[in-house]
Amino acid sequence: MAIVINGTNYPLPDDPRVSLLDFLRERLGLTGTKLGCNQGGCGACTVILDGTRVLSCLTLAVQADGRDVLTIEGLASDQSGLHPLQQAFIDHDGLQCGYCTPGQICSAVAMIGELRRGDPSYVTADLVEGPKGGLRQEIRERMSGNLCRCGAHNGIVAAIEQMLNGEAP
Repeated sequence: MAIVINGTNYPLPDDPRVSLLDFLRERLGLTGTKLGCNQGGCGACTVILDGTRVLSCLTLAVQADGRDVLTIEGLASDQSGLHPLQQAFIDHDGLQCGYCTPGQICSAVAMIGELRRGDPSYVTADLVEGPKGGLRQEIRERMSGNLCRCGAHNGIVAAIEQMLNGEAP
């Protein structure tokens, strides 16, 4: 079988113990996905698997067999340049050192899908109606699995909020 990564088919690794993170970085040279803690605690390795954010350090490459993986490299397009959320991160200073940024952006893209579907979070007041109001609180809760050691959280939240409000470039 094969994994579809950023629209291109790749054969599965021979060793079923290879993490998706190692497969992306070491075997395919897609180094935008970062190795942070390698324990699932920091979110630097977040990629999008079939529309859902996953920690690639805790996901085996074989688990992505026949599925679509989207990395930070796949968000930007040759025709239109940066993804609107990437530009919003720049506009709102949602990064400093940039190490966590690819995972933050991939997580945010998938999180926006969760919000738009009405998926509840821990801070959602009404589980039946889904998230209403308190957008910054929802964003902060949903992005809590992605750590930024530089302290760019306010810019990250502002960039995501701009994207959700339809104001991103």
